[in-house]
Amino acid sequence: MTSPVRELETAEEISDIAFAFMGSKALFSALHVDLFSILSEKTLTPEQVAEASALDLDRATTLLTALTSLGLVRRDGEGFTNSPAAEAFLVKGRKYDFGDYLRFQIDKQMYPFLTQLNDALTDSLAKDQIASYEDWFSDPEQAKLYSRSQHAGSLGPGRGLAKMVDLSAARTLLDVGGGTGAFSISLCKAYPELRSSVLDFPNVAKVGEEFIAEEGLSERIGYRPGNALKDEWPESADAVLMSYLFSGVPGSEIPGLIRKAFTVLTPGGNFMVHDFMVDETREGPKLAALWQLQHTAFNPEARSITSSYVADLMAAAGFEKIETRPMIPGMTTLVHARKPA
Repeated sequence: MTSPVRELETAEEISDIAFAFMGSKALFSALHVDLFSILSEKTLTPEQVAEASALDLDRATTLLTALTSLGLVRRDGEGFTNSPAAEAFLVKGRKYDFGDYLRFQIDKQMYPFLTQLNDALTDSLAKDQIASYEDWFSDPEQAKLYSRSQHAGSLGPGRGLAKMVDLSAARTLLDVGGGTGAFSISLCKAYPELRSSVLDFPNVAKVGEEFIAEEGLSERIGYRPGNALKDEWPESADAVLMSYLFSGVPGSEIPGLIRKAFTVLTPGGNFMVHDFMVDETREGPKLAALWQLQHTAFNPEARSITSSYVADLMAAAGFEKIETRPMIPGMTTLVHARKPA
């Protein structure tokens, strides 16, 4: 059977992959100086960009040229303007803006971890280089930086989940590893009778409480500070959500988390797992595969999971009506199941 993934044929194609990190840093640097907001709905010359961004003219020109080559901005006469995608997703204040997610979490936190990927793959990491999210988030500043950026990237998928799974009969949600509560916020907005309990680390909870208060949902969304692998869960819930949890824990913990979800769910309850999952063929999707590899850099015990792997564990735990659907195209997958009534 012929693989649907096109194989590389030229040195140029290999170079494109090898030098992709330069493109990433070009994007991050543009976000750092708020370039896409400066260009929003305007066409500016390099001189005007330099003045508005406090960049040196030569550096502004170099950055604009690089961004144009990547398709993030485009040349318009003597000036430059945002591409449609940059205008929609990278301008501060836009409805679907996720620039802070890229600028803070990916650039400031995840990107530096990749320097230790070689050692992680060969089991050569020093013990102090191997991190759990509990260790990482024991630092309030790291927890705040990660959580605020993750919030920006989770609101959209949260709205999508509210449309994909019918929670109209549910009254209580347990959001395991729910971070700043972005998914809980979206679900509670969609279902006015729903109340959520978010289980996450104390320093994350402090950040999430601010977002929840801003949305006027403090009476319906509360925190249960703790570690989902060690601490007590609520005794029961009508729905359990685990978003991006499996990619952040040792692979050996995943079966136990699924069994625990079955235990706390009320009969007929919904279980939702949303994460980076690759195809059974292990030929992609590319973004999901790269995210899984990135997690290995600081969590060598992480597991590259597929939707079938998750579905099989759900079935073994007793779940039924298991369905798999893409969430963020080419990146994340939702596996949804029910506890028998």
